[in-house]
Amino acid sequence: MSMQAAPGFSTDPFFGLEDQWLQTAPGELTHYHGAGDGVPVVFLHGSGSGVSAAANWWLNLPELSEHCQTIAIDLLGFGQTTAADGALYGIKAWVEHVVRVLDALGIEKTWLVGNSLGGWVAFQFAIDHPERLAGIISMGTGGAPRTKALTSHARPTMTPAGIREALLDFVVDSSLVTDELVDARYAAASTAGAAERFRAVIAARDVDREQLPLDIGVLSALDIPVLLIHGRQDRVIPLSRSLQLAEAIPHADLHVFSQCGHWSQVERAPAFNALVSAYLATHS
Repeated sequence: MSMQAAPGFSTDPFFGLEDQWLQTAPGELTHYHGAGDGVPVVFLHGSGSGVSAAANWWLNLPELSEHCQTIAIDLLGFGQTTAADGALYGIKAWVEHVVRVLDALGIEKTWLVGNSLGGWVAFQFAIDHPERLAGIISMGTGGAPRTKALTSHARPTMTPAGIREALLDFVVDSSLVTDELVDARYAAASTAGAAERFRAVIAARDVDREQLPLDIGVLSALDIPVLLIHGRQDRVIPLSRSLQLAEAIPHADLHVFSQCGHWSQVERAPAFNALVSAYLATHS
């Protein structure tokens, strides 16, 4: 396939990550942050306004890339990834996008680490492509029944104040929602076409929540290591979601962070990084 030129875009310096681009299909240019060597681990972000790989994983990639090959992608329809004309969004489309990323990088089998929507994509990937998966680490796994916070995130107020209010739903410690973080998320949500794409991906997500929920019966036969992580005070996806998955999946471990909301990778970053690196070292 012919190669597209990388757009003139640089991730906000607040996140401290290097931009990389990968042609993953004709007309599809995937934006990602890659570093490190060893066991490949693909990081999948959630679905809040202004979200991107950088905005989910900036406190984790530098440390975790010392232990594995980290590949944090902007999923199709999010961040700076360019979709081909007529591209569809939804849980199956995001799974196939991950497959194309793996193929483009020449990776046969990977770990997936997902937050919220990203966790939902990881488990659907396990159902659709088990032969390509080494294991899953999932925080606040998405696809759960709608909550009040999820409903508000589907119709965010695209102002700095609205972005701040949405981010405050993710954490217990409100001091983590800094002016710099709000500005970076607002800038990402305000780029040309971002609002239209966001409405389209959220609509696809919410349709699939009703029509393509995770098949718990299939997940009960998973034969891979699974680490579920949840914040005890998560207001977006309740802890009962991880308890349901832990009960169903035979090799699932569950770690619950106290005084922590939906953003365990941010709110408890040092402990999260230690937990993930130790789990990967033990199970890879």
